[in-house]
Amino acid sequence: MATDTEKICQLKSAVAGLNQISENEKIGFVNLVSRYLCGEAQHIEWSKIQTPTDEVVVPYDTLAPTPDDPVETKKLLEKLAVLKLNGGLGTTMGCTGPKSVIEVRNGLTFLDLIVIQIENLNSKYGCNVPLLLMNSFNTHDDTLKIVEKYSNSNIEIHTFNQSQYPRLVVDDFSPLPCKGQTGKDGWYPPGHGDVFPSLKNSGKLDVLLSQGKEYVFVANSDNLGAVVDLKILNHLIQNKNEYCMEVTPKTLADVKGGTLISYEGKVQLLEIAQVPDEHVNEFKSIEKFKIFNTNNLWVNLKAIKRLVEAYALKMEIIPNPKEVDGVKVLQLETAAGAAIRFFDHAIGINVPRSRFLPVKATSDLLLVQSNLYTLDDGYIIRSKSRKNPENPSIELGPEFKKVANFLSRFKSIPSVVELDESLKVTGDVYFGANITLKGKVTIAAKPGVQLEIPDGAVIENKEIKGPEDV
Repeated sequence: MATDTEKICQLKSAVAGLNQISENEKIGFVNLVSRYLCGEAQHIEWSKIQTPTDEVVVPYDTLAPTPDDPVETKKLLEKLAVLKLNGGLGTTMGCTGPKSVIEVRNGLTFLDLIVIQIENLNSKYGCNVPLLLMNSFNTHDDTLKIVEKYSNSNIEIHTFNQSQYPRLVVDDFSPLPCKGQTGKDGWYPPGHGDVFPSLKNSGKLDVLLSQGKEYVFVANSDNLGAVVDLKILNHLIQNKNEYCMEVTPKTLADVKGGTLISYEGKVQLLEIAQVPDEHVNEFKSIEKFKIFNTNNLWVNLKAIKRLVEAYALKMEIIPNPKEVDGVKVLQLETAAGAAIRFFDHAIGINVPRSRFLPVKATSDLLLVQSNLYTLDDGYIIRSKSRKNPENPSIELGPEFKKVANFLSRFKSIPSVVELDESLKVTGDVYFGANITLKGKVTIAAKPGVQLEIPDGAVIENKEIKGPEDV
C-alpha cells in the first residue's frame, strides 16, 4: 500500500500531465487532496459550542435604516457587485442546461428576474452594480449564449468558470481522466466554496477592485428571495465586517441546514456532517439551533484577495462518493459558508424568511407561480392576503417531478392563499382551471386510474381518492 506521501507524489505527477486544466486548478486540486489525506478535519468538541449573541448574529430589525438621500444610496451601491452561483444544471427538474433558465413566472427565468432587479437599481440610482455569474464547465457554453440577450441592458455582466477538478479513483487515488475517461464524466466542479479562488484566478476580482467595488453579494441563482438589501450593505460598511452570512429561523423543513455557532471565540458554520451521531437529534432541534444558513453571503473583496493569496481558506472538506461506469470515484468539495471563520469581524444577520425562497423542485415552483406571490419589478412578493406567516407544505408525486410534466398537469395553478397546512398529490392527477385549495388537501389517484380535478372546484380539508370525492 502506498503511503499518503507517496500517493500525493504520484498524484502530482499524474495531474501535471492533464492539459485540460490550468496551473492554478492543478495546485488547488493537489492542495485539496493533500488536506483530505492528512485527515485535516476540524473536530468539533460538542461541549464548547455556544449559542451566538446578538452581536454575532445581528437581528435584522435592529439594523439602521438606509439613507433617504439618493446620492448616498448611489454611493453605497457603487461599492457592490452581485454574484450568482450558476454552476447547477436543472437535471433534477428534468431540464437540460443551466437551472437558472427555468421559467419561474410570467415566462421569465431566474436569470431574467435577476437582471431586471439589478437593471432597476442601476436605472433608479444611476449606479453601476455589475452581475457576475459563476458557471461550471457544465453550464458555461449555454450561459454564454443566454446572456447575449441582455447585451442591450444597462448592466455589466461578467461570466467566469469555477475550477474543474478530476474525479479521484477510490482504489488508487489516481485522477479518473488518467484512466482514459477524458470526457465530462472524468471531471467535477468542487462545490461553491471554490467561488473565492475562482473569482481571483479568473481575474474578475482584480477587475472589481479596480472599479472601486468593496463587497460582493453571493447567492444561489435559484433563491428568489436573494435580492440586494441596502440595510445589510450599509451595516457591513459601517462596521467593517469582512463577511456576513444571512441566516433565518428554522422550520421543520430546514432541520438539516447548517447553523451558526460561537466556537472558541469565533463564529463558524456547523453542518450536519460535522455533528457526532449522538448529537444529531439535538442538532435538528428547532429549540436549540434556531437558525440556518440561507447561503446568501456578503463578502469583502479585499479580504478575499488577502486570504486566497495566502492559501488561508481551508474550509471543511465534503467527500462526495460517486460511481462512473462502474468505477467508484470521489469528489472533494467545499462550501462557501464554511469560510466564515477565516474572515475578520464576521457576522450573521438573522433575516426575514422572505429572503430565502429557493426553487429546488416543482413543488416550490407551484408555490411561486401561485397567487401566494405576485411579481413586481422583477421581485417575487408574498401576498398580503395570506394570514398564515408560513407557506403551506407541498408534496407532489413523481408524475410531477419534471417541469414539462408538471406544467402539463395544470390548466392553471390553483389558488393556495387559504391552503393553511398542506397539499399532497400522488398518482396520475390532472388539475383544471381556477381551482381553489383550502386548509389541508390530499389527492391520491388509485393506481392505473387518471383523476381529473374539474375546473372551478373548491376543495377544503378533504382527502380525494376518486371523482366522487370532489
